[in-house]
Amino acid sequence: MRDDHMKAVKEIIASTVKNNISVEAEKWLEDFIQSTDKSAQLAKVFVMLPRKTGKLPVAINNDQQEVLHAAGFGYIRNWTIDRLSRVWLLAGFDLGDKERLFSTINPLFLSAEVNEAVALYSALPFLAHPEIWVKRCAEGIRSNIGSVLEAIMENNPYPSENLDEAAWNQLVLKAFFTEKNINLIIGLDKRANLDLALTLIDYAKERWAAGRKVNPQLWRLVGKFINAEIFDNLKVGLQRYDQIEQRAIALAVSQSDYQPAKDYINTFPELKLALSEGNLNWDSF
Repeated sequence: MRDDHMKAVKEIIASTVKNNISVEAEKWLEDFIQSTDKSAQLAKVFVMLPRKTGKLPVAINNDQQEVLHAAGFGYIRNWTIDRLSRVWLLAGFDLGDKERLFSTINPLFLSAEVNEAVALYSALPFLAHPEIWVKRCAEGIRSNIGSVLEAIMENNPYPSENLDEAAWNQLVLKAFFTEKNINLIIGLDKRANLDLALTLIDYAKERWAAGRKVNPQLWRLVGKFINAEIFDNLKVGLQRYDQIEQRAIALAVSQSDYQPAKDYINTFPELKLALSEGNLNWDSF
């Protein structure tokens, strides 16, 4: 993200925090920010913060919301004020030395309860020195807590911009396993890759063998990598006669360069018609 966009977002977050908390809470935060030993106090302040700010949903004016939306952070309107305040607090931390910054913030992850962990992972796009939080993000994907996974996976630009391919693929696969909203994974199409497509094909085969449905968004990540091997598996999916899954596979095929698959789709009149009408898109699933 461009630095000027991020600066504007941080300014809006700061003003939103101040507009949504009491005068007493604002003074408490300002006293902390102006203190000379912020590093030593951070853990205590981070834990105590909801008692000072409350936990009501944030109120953001329309102009600010437009700026946030344009920068990709429109989802902040769905946060509570304690979550936003914690993110703002962490976003302002830059001790100059990244090792010192890591040693100050990383312990918060290790001792966090659920709401604290949600705020910490929500703060990843705003933390200084993004490269030092990659391992922490990858470890967070192993969590079994739904709200923590959502904070990492949904509406969070940090993973797609910073994780390596293996960690990214693990995030996407875990999102399917835990039935998260795949449409909310930022960078989903940009980070699609062959290894992920093959892994998802294996996952689909396991679902079919168990007589279970496959999330149609899965085929979104397969289409551009269709080859003879993948095509054989797609034919199995098409022959299951689940209309939603058939349409998702057809849309994936339409976005591929593999002509035998395109020809095969044309043998299904309903799918051929649906594609020709141009009404199929990934938001429709």
